[in-house]
Amino acid sequence: MSGRASFLDDVTGLRGLASRQHGVVARAQLTLLGVTCDEIAHQERARRWRRVSRDVLVLHRGPLVREARLWAAVLGAPPDAAIGAWTALALHGLTGWDRAPVHLVIARGQRADRAPWLVVHESRRPATADVGDLDGLPVHVVERAAVDAAAWQPSWRTAAGLMAAVVQQRLTTPGALLEKLDEVGAVRHRRTMRHALGDVAGGTDSLAEIDFARLCRRAGLPEPVRQSRRRDASGRWRFLDVEWRLPGGRRLVVEIDGVGHIDRRRWYDDLLRDAELGGGDARTVRLRLPAMAARREPERVLAIVRHHLARLALAA
Repeated sequence: MSGRASFLDDVTGLRGLASRQHGVVARAQLTLLGVTCDEIAHQERARRWRRVSRDVLVLHRGPLVREARLWAAVLGAPPDAAIGAWTALALHGLTGWDRAPVHLVIARGQRADRAPWLVVHESRRPATADVGDLDGLPVHVVERAAVDAAAWQPSWRTAAGLMAAVVQQRLTTPGALLEKLDEVGAVRHRRTMRHALGDVAGGTDSLAEIDFARLCRRAGLPEPVRQSRRRDASGRWRFLDVEWRLPGGRRLVVEIDGVGHIDRRRWYDDLLRDAELGGGDARTVRLRLPAMAARREPERVLAIVRHHLARLALAA
């Protein structure tokens, strides 16, 4: 029986299993279907099957497509492992944040098969409540995947942008992400993520505007006049203008954009460059600043404000 090309059909349930798992099966699954070690070895010698690892096989000789890699990662890992981080977010529908490797999360101290296309994360909190089923695969829920992906990045800007993206693409809500952040406790970029979610939600306490005014006060600058928040023409929240009213009717107006306002990857640097160049007319300079800048690059922000205040004062 093992020498025939129709072996998948000769073993009851094998073709269905291979189809569901994109041609990837575990040795233990084959054993449950009655396939012997000798039959497995024969299929390998005949170059019909090949191994991904000691206990995981591919039942064809073609390329290992991404769906097959997901199964290979899970089948080569402990039972409580789950697809997580960037890979889980892509499976949930996140677009524009593609990451090529498959991301797998296992408990700290456990072992999983390794591969060039696989990133294995060890976690101290492998909560089963965070794992759902997507087409048979164990996959972290959006909130857990987003917090992990953001916390495991070296860049705080990536962490902030990701929080905005999962909300903007309607995969979850700011409240659900904040709840998950409270649950997981101390993780990298936690404060940045909380600020970003406050900006996206357009919170009534206008955190971005308050932080900006506090920064100016600490630096000894005149405190600007603060206004109430509003929605822009696209219906998105903006943290409202703060402005300095100078002699002769001159004004410096600063509009503070939350991270959710612009979803392109270069929004942060683009806004700061626009602010450094300035805008408006001879009597008014209107700037747009990213809300996170007052928290992460305060000296750069202060230099921008001082420059334009001095320029307007000289023009008086």
